Amino acid sequence: MLSNKNMFLKTVIIVLLFSLTSFAGDKKEGAITPEMLKGLEKSITMDAYTKAMMHAVANNKIKDLALNREKFKELDHHFAHKIETAGVTNQKSSGRCWLFTALNVLRPNVLKHYNIKDFHFSENYLFFYDQLEKSNLFLEGIINTRKEDQDDRKVEWLLKNAVGDGGVWNMMVDLVEKYGMVPKEAMPESHHSENTRTMNRLLKRKLREDGLMLRQLHKKGKNEKTLRKEKQKMLTEIYRILVISLGHPPKEFTWRYVDKDKKLISKTYTPMQFYKEVVKVNLRDYVLLMDDPAKEYYKTYEIEYDRNLYDGTNWTYLNLPVNEIKQFAKKSILADEGLYFSCDVGKQLNGDEGYLALGMFDYESVFNVPFKMNKKERILSFDSGSSHGMALMGVDTAATGKITKWLLENSWGDKKGNKGYLTMTDAWFDEYMFRVVVHKDYVSDKIFEMWQQKPIKLKPWDPMF
Repeated sequence: MLSNKNMFLKTVIIVLLFSLTSFAGDKKEGAITPEMLKGLEKSITMDAYTKAMMHAVANNKIKDLALNREKFKELDHHFAHKIETAGVTNQKSSGRCWLFTALNVLRPNVLKHYNIKDFHFSENYLFFYDQLEKSNLFLEGIINTRKEDQDDRKVEWLLKNAVGDGGVWNMMVDLVEKYGMVPKEAMPESHHSENTRTMNRLLKRKLREDGLMLRQLHKKGKNEKTLRKEKQKMLTEIYRILVISLGHPPKEFTWRYVDKDKKLISKTYTPMQFYKEVVKVNLRDYVLLMDDPAKEYYKTYEIEYDRNLYDGTNWTYLNLPVNEIKQFAKKSILADEGLYFSCDVGKQLNGDEGYLALGMFDYESVFNVPFKMNKKERILSFDSGSSHGMALMGVDTAATGKITKWLLENSWGDKKGNKGYLTMTDAWFDEYMFRVVVHKDYVSDKIFEMWQQKPIKLKPWDPMF
């Protein structure tokens, strides 16, 4: 008979052998094997070009190496038609491009109508209410989803996106129609309107805390009416953070300006009076268009939660092929009507020279690797989307009348790009433009009717958004 000691050793050996066998048999199909790794290693030929690029990339920015200077021969900053404005704006370290862009589109009319050399709206005034309204929208979203599980996708999305400083045209429209507008001197920028990160982080933290509390109160049996009372208390703390960070929005102010004839003008307004008397624009007369080849054209879509007011309107747009959108944009610019425009600005952007042009950076040659996705594929894979808003303010054409390039008034200050402007080639427009807002006077009746059809509602986590 085996001794107890020998029996124990035999058992240990059997267990070890079984474990090793199981481990070997547990290899998952699809894992990188030693054989596969050898194949990958052999795929690299260390020729002179590869060695040179390794040295270059190790010591330089990839973008600098990929810059294709031959593109400059095809480009210039001259335009056949440019809408006149005054003074490039600067959003600084904030995501308020949408607000600057929307107001920059409206600004030329004020300059022209009042015969003044310079004028700026207060972005800070509208931003204050944007943040307050978005906070309320979030808390209402939590109340509306209180019966859902914590890991429900909408609950998760709300908590991840509690509040932010980004936005789109319709958010400006809703804010103006509810709170009016003021000139910049009535509520100037503050450090935290120009540098939103810290305030935004604290607002998110507080709102998430409040959101969890509302869900807990629901679990304790509190009804919807009680939750809304608690929500109002929560908003007093949000309002306090906003006042301390951004200032107190004026209820009345005096606008003083000197016109081009050097005459001093002074008048007192409420924000709503200022909007109605000075701006004199019906913001509901604009048509919201997009080019999203991942969705059916000639249909209207609405993105859930793509708004700032709980009682406001979501981004609702007509999806059109890019070539049709360009014709409406050209017509608008030729009539001296600027457009709200948003795009994937980081793609092929030469910020130093102020150009957006396909082929500006030749990454394929640097790595000898092709990048082949088209616009639809980039959207579906989350590689491309609307990231930045600018005012579309100029167009240039060839002798044949064909559009060659477009002018964008940016909001990064006059030290960026070409004195604050970007020149965009027509080919770049095709690939990376996503949103345009056009006055109804410059689209066909057929398009205007399509835009008013009942929209198909999309989830807030749609790849395009």
